[in-house]
This record gives sequence, C-alpha cells and structure tokens, in this order.
Amino acid sequence: MVSNIRVSPRKLNLVAGMIRNKPASLAVAQLTFSKKRIAQDVRKALQSAIANAENNHQLDVDRLVVTRAEVGRSIVMRRFHARGRGRASRIEKWFSHLKIVVAERAQEIVAERGQETAAPEQEAV
Repeated sequence: MVSNIRVSPRKLNLVAGMIRNKPASLAVAQLTFSKKRIAQDVRKALQSAIANAENNHQLDVDRLVVTRAEVGRSIVMRRFHARGRGRASRIEKWFSHLKIVVAERAQEIVAERGQETAAPEQEAV
C-alpha cells in the first residue's frame, strides 16, 4: 500500500492495468522498461509486496502473480492561476493511493484435458 503518490488516479490506473493478473517477474520487467514516470514508483511498491510475500508469508517468489492492483483517490491540492481581467482559475493537483496484492498460484495438471489450471493458495499484501 502506497499513499499519496503525486500523480492523478487516471494516469496511475493506466500503469496499474499493465501488471494486473500477470506473473510478478513479468510485471517487474514491464515496469522497469516502461516510459511512464510513475512506473518506477509502482515497481518499488511491487517489489516491496514481493519481498513481504517471501519474508512474512513464506510464499514462493517464482509462483507469485499480481492478483489485484487497486488505485484510489487521495487528496487534491488546489492552486490558482491568474487570468486576465483580474480573474483566477483553479488548478487541481491530484494525489493517488495504490494497493498491490500478490498471491501464489498452484500449478495443477488436469490429466483429462492436458491443460494447466491456476488456483490461488495464499495472498500477501
């Protein structure tokens, strides 16, 4: 959980959408090479969630998947911009919250179909 990130929720949700339902290692790689400025902060939050899952919940890092990446609104800083004829207009600087949840996926082989299915075992925030 990261609070008060200085980016609008709409822009942060674009980056969070890139990593939803992806394996953790792939999500870190995508964020590392993303051109969006906020991607580095999201990567740090994801790496923290992975470390918490490994150290606090004893989950296997190689089987972690980003199950949820939630973006929420935080405070709005309001500034003013001087306009013509003595008027003023408002400038809003949005802040966001980010919550990343990773879970370990168990790989089960279904004999009759020959396909792999993923079932969640444990979640770590």
